Amino acid sequence: MSETSAAGAIRNEELLGIYCNDHLAAATGGIELVTRMLGHHRGNRYEPRLEELLDELREERAALRSSMATLGFPVQQYKQVASWVGEKLSRAKLNGHLLSRSPLSDLVEFEFIATAVLAKRAGFETLRSIAAIDPRLDAALLDRMIAQADKQHDWLADARREVAADVFGGNPGPADAAADS
Repeated sequence: MSETSAAGAIRNEELLGIYCNDHLAAATGGIELVTRMLGHHRGNRYEPRLEELLDELREERAALRSSMATLGFPVQQYKQVASWVGEKLSRAKLNGHLLSRSPLSDLVEFEFIATAVLAKRAGFETLRSIAAIDPRLDAALLDRMIAQADKQHDWLADARREVAADVFGGNPGPADAAADS
């Protein structure tokens, strides 16, 4: 693929294909992480929202795959497998407990997924900017994915503060806007 296509068209299509595949791999890892989190949080206050998040992440991964197919980008399966394996390996982190789950695991997982949602949003924003020059992309779908990511991050930021207060004490009240961006 060329670095520059016709005027007003996508530039660096090969790089965009790599970028999309990286975001798709991250989506796979995010789904695995939220699935694990959901297993741990069954029956507690986080279960319903984690279920909703998992459904939305699957929808977003499908939207990204669809956008990639529309643009003619193949899925690089090795990146999907690497992301899946990486999520499994991340479970072996040292967290102060060898044979049981540490309370710190909850905090790290909520922090990680909240940060990942911001990165995912950035990816959809990038595709949305491309939709302005390439009508093959569904701008309305991308707008909806961006708004959905905003909603997810709002909840995850609140949950992360609650978990931090549960683990370390303190007040989980709302942080200022700068702390959540």
